[in-house]
Formats: sequence, structure tokens, C-alpha cells
Amino acid sequence: MKSHVWRPLYLVLGLIALVLIARLFIVPKGFGVNEQGYMYGFYRKANEAEWKSLGAKYKTSEYCKNCHADKIATRKDSLHAAIPCENCHGPAGNHPDNPPKLEIDRSRELCLRCHAYLPYAASGRATITGINPEMHNAGIECVNCHNAHNPKREATR
Repeated sequence: MKSHVWRPLYLVLGLIALVLIARLFIVPKGFGVNEQGYMYGFYRKANEAEWKSLGAKYKTSEYCKNCHADKIATRKDSLHAAIPCENCHGPAGNHPDNPPKLEIDRSRELCLRCHAYLPYAASGRATITGINPEMHNAGIECVNCHNAHNPKREATR
């Protein structure tokens, strides 16, 4: 064969060899090795214990109901019933000990994550009541007028 065929072939083989050598240094030792043999996964089997020690950051609304039954009851029949408490109140983590009280986000921006009008029918957002934030009580927090646990009721502070 002519040299114009061999040179690109050597270049490709050299690149493949370079990638395989770099892989030896970049990919962690335990990556992909598990009971089923050698296969790639989303995590390294060797660091499972490390992840287990971290604990859960988010709980469910079930976690909240023992101490906050009144809020759960208010929310039960509301339009916000399907939204987990932590979407607005942040992760429960080790609550009630740490933090002693969850931070309550009363910002207008939190409500606008779902309620800013978006006319995209395929996304399902068209079914959520949307507002024009520049025209609908601009500059006022939503919780001044709306009860976040049951938005059809007036706010109670």
C-alpha cells in the first residue's frame, strides 16, 4: 500500500492508544466492576458506604404531617395538594433539630416558577393558572393576598 494510506491509519491507531492510556488514569479503579461482571453504571460500587452515610436531604410530605397536621389539612383539597412541602419550604434534612425551623420562602419568584404564564400546551404548564407578573400586583409578595397552602382562600398571617 502507498504511504498516504498508512499515515492516517497510524494516526487513528495512535489516537485510540492515547485514549485507552488516558482512560487508565482518569477512570476510578472501582468504576464499572460489580456482581454482574465488568459493566458501566451510574456510580462506583466502592463508594456506596460513603453515599449511605450522607443520609436523605429531602423527606416527603408524610414526614411533615405529624407536627403540621393543620397545614396538611388546609392543603388536602387545594390546588397545591400535589406539591411536596419541600418545594416551597426547602429540604427538611434533619428537621426539627437541624434546622430548628425551616426557612419559609415567601418570595414572589417562588410562586412565579409555576404561575408565570407560559403558553406551551405540550408542557402541561398551560393548565396551571398563570399571571402576567408585570401587571398582576407587581412588587407585592403573593402571600400578602393568597394563602399558599390553599390559594383560593385569603391570606392569613
